Amino acid sequence: MIVRMGPLAGLRVLEFEAIGPAPFAGMMLADMGADVLLVDRATDARLGFGRARWYDVMMRGRRSVTLDLKSPQGTEAALRLCERADVVIEGMRPGVMERLGLGPDAMLARNPRLVYGRMTGWGQHGPLAERAGHDINYIALSGVLHAMGRPDQPPAPPLNLVGDFGGGGMMLAFGIACAVIEARSSGRGQVIDAAMVDGASLLATMFTGMQATGAWSETRGVNVLDGGAPWYDTYRTKDDRFVAIGAIEPKFYRELLERLGLAETPLPEQQDRAGWPELRTVFTRTFASRTRDEWCTVFEGSDACFAPVLTFSEARAHPHAQARSAFTKVGTIEQPAPVPRFDRTPGGTRRPPPERGELGREALQDWGFAAAQIEQLTALGVGVAAAGAPSRSPDAT
Repeated sequence: MIVRMGPLAGLRVLEFEAIGPAPFAGMMLADMGADVLLVDRATDARLGFGRARWYDVMMRGRRSVTLDLKSPQGTEAALRLCERADVVIEGMRPGVMERLGLGPDAMLARNPRLVYGRMTGWGQHGPLAERAGHDINYIALSGVLHAMGRPDQPPAPPLNLVGDFGGGGMMLAFGIACAVIEARSSGRGQVIDAAMVDGASLLATMFTGMQATGAWSETRGVNVLDGGAPWYDTYRTKDDRFVAIGAIEPKFYRELLERLGLAETPLPEQQDRAGWPELRTVFTRTFASRTRDEWCTVFEGSDACFAPVLTFSEARAHPHAQARSAFTKVGTIEQPAPVPRFDRTPGGTRRPPPERGELGREALQDWGFAAAQIEQLTALGVGVAAAGAPSRSPDAT
């Protein structure tokens, strides 16, 4: 039986196997209590980086069935599943689901209340719609990538956080939540066209306003928030680690100087751009005089907008993360806990990523399929497997 929890408890989501932002959106919904049933390929197709399920943590919280979508029987089985769903998530290139007989028209004909979420890089239409791409390409075309990095260096890719997960998966999850609310009042579903290039542009909304007033230069690395300001940047410490400072407001900047022992030192004014190179030289020399952890001690209890630059491993062990239970262990892996937090209907992680077909029969039962109907689905190619098989990790016995 499914454990009801979170603000989305009772929401049924049918997610077709994909990579990157689509499963990230599915994870967000599952974390908030949605019952996400993953339609997997029958075999591991080694999509993308070919992650084994036990450590593909974005797949947490689901149950799985397997299905050959290229067969007429598989198409019919998927349509029967969509009849019981509130939401569909798919991350195929435009036109692929239509060619499989599983596009929005076919599914909405079976279930008029269905919210059909589509995740692509370039969107469902436009001259680039059918082109291949990855996060770096989408944020490049949005203008976001150009703004990141030092003025004398090529643009620096911000991992795949801006396109895949911020501009893609989060926007899709937000769109689904909006459409579900609307469907409950109208009784009608609709199609969501979530494109990473659009989402990345939206994330940069603030900078379009700043540029319009001349407060943002398109020259990389000379602005306040891109490392151009010496009081909003990272610095190397004595032990070859780094610290980050973001003392934008004058009162925070004054405290920064005090903690650095520079309050009485003649320095250029904070907003004197001509003096920024001198300030940077002084800050660089000062931060290099102590270790990262020594500076943490100096800035303890401070409002100078200081933080150590931690690795992923260090971040999990930090006292603030520990106090907030910011990480949770699911299966064998410690990973970020569900957010945001709710005081009355908290989310959570029900289970580790499912192996292909794992807990599929249980899911079909929870979705209201009778035993005879489940047998019909399996006859159409729906594959189900027992919980916990095969192995979840190389160390499992």
